[in-house]
Amino acid sequence: MLFSNIAFLCLGVLHSVWFAEGSGDVLELGDADFERRVPEHELLLVEFFAPWCGHCKRLAPEYEAAATRLKGTVPLAKVDCTANSETCRKFGVNGYPTLKIFRNGEEASMYDGPRTADGIVSYMKKQAGPSSVALHTEAELDAFVNSFNYSIVGFFSGSDVLGLAEFLTASSALRDSFRFAHVTDLRIGFKYGVDTECILLFRPPHMRNVFEESVLKFAGSLSTSTLRTFLRDNIFGLCPHLTTENKDSLSSKDLLTAYYDVDYVRNPKGTNYWRNRVMKVATQFLSRGLSFAVADREEFHEELEEEFGLQLSDGGETPIITIKTRAGHKYIMQEEFTRDGKSLVNFLEDYFANQLKRYIKSEPVPETNEGPVKVVVADTFDEIVNDSEKDVLVEFYAPWCGHCKNLEPVYTELGEKLSGDSHIVIAKMDATANDIPPNYDVQGFPTIYFAPARQKDQPRRYEGGREVKDFISYLKKEATNPLVFGNLRDDL
Repeated sequence: MLFSNIAFLCLGVLHSVWFAEGSGDVLELGDADFERRVPEHELLLVEFFAPWCGHCKRLAPEYEAAATRLKGTVPLAKVDCTANSETCRKFGVNGYPTLKIFRNGEEASMYDGPRTADGIVSYMKKQAGPSSVALHTEAELDAFVNSFNYSIVGFFSGSDVLGLAEFLTASSALRDSFRFAHVTDLRIGFKYGVDTECILLFRPPHMRNVFEESVLKFAGSLSTSTLRTFLRDNIFGLCPHLTTENKDSLSSKDLLTAYYDVDYVRNPKGTNYWRNRVMKVATQFLSRGLSFAVADREEFHEELEEEFGLQLSDGGETPIITIKTRAGHKYIMQEEFTRDGKSLVNFLEDYFANQLKRYIKSEPVPETNEGPVKVVVADTFDEIVNDSEKDVLVEFYAPWCGHCKNLEPVYTELGEKLSGDSHIVIAKMDATANDIPPNYDVQGFPTIYFAPARQKDQPRRYEGGREVKDFISYLKKEATNPLVFGNLRDDL
């Protein structure tokens, strides 16, 4: 026992030292020096963390690596909120980690970018320096638009025109997501057809193709709102490269994704071989409301396994094709992707004809399910939770969740008390092993919903206490019929 306590203490000390020291490139700030040191930096990213926070522990090595790569460009700092509560309270920190961007000592915005080293570096480089780069020669313009990223360039007839001022205002507001440059001599843009003031969106060289224009012109009255809409609608093009950094932007669409060995650094020709075949088919379905993308199979191997039950070896060397809709419906192309594209055409025709079977991740249906708390899997969700004649209280849990384990005996007792009530079901579902219907928003564990009889399209999140009496009190108010305890009806 003594050895165990000593080991625990040693691990705690080592953990504290590791979290505090990091790589040495992350600045450590606190109550004593925050207000003095932050204004020393024109731009600063600050992480407010707690040493015990699991998300903070996962972020730590990425944050430290980013700090090293950004050294001399953009400093990164951190504040331990368990030891510097005054500073964290001042900036409204109520969850960990919280990341904020400071400019010249003042809080400028929340950091809502990626949580990987690559993502942090890319995001903060966009924050450094002017929001729009001034280009003075044709060579500078060519170098800017021939980079690996999409480019937005404003062409103006002088440095004091109203259009340029509007463009700079918009670029400042949109710098988090896009890269901007401007030209004040229209002659520099002649090779791109520029003969009057305009704004052009340039696709990077590796994404240019014969199916769509490589340069798009913004039309309409210039404002931050109109430029944002134009970029949102056009930045990705017909078939973008889906990555972990941009997936949130693309997941708001009904999206077909081709997963294969996508590598635009080492094998751009091979990458575009399959992308061009996807795009050729995509042009036939442009008006049907489905978006298209290509993605690296290895980069998304966890998502492929968790979302679609697919392994890296599935599909061989040909792309794996999936569709995921905004409503959460998922489909997998079973036929191998043929080089002539016919298998993809057939798959899409069946999809739009509603002839495809949806993929649903589900645990096996339990052989017996007679306990006081009914076990629900995805394949029995409709049968149990969506039974129109019964009220259902359903808990979405994770097997590793401590709060869920603490709730289990309480929830079981609740099920036992109501086991004689034929109008109500107490149920639970492992949310990590089963697909959750889209009208249930489960972001943490446990999450509990009440699905009333004859109103299954309107489940209500349970926000009450976690004791048996709390659940009983809630159900007395919400249940369609008076509760039955054992053989006794409750008419209170």
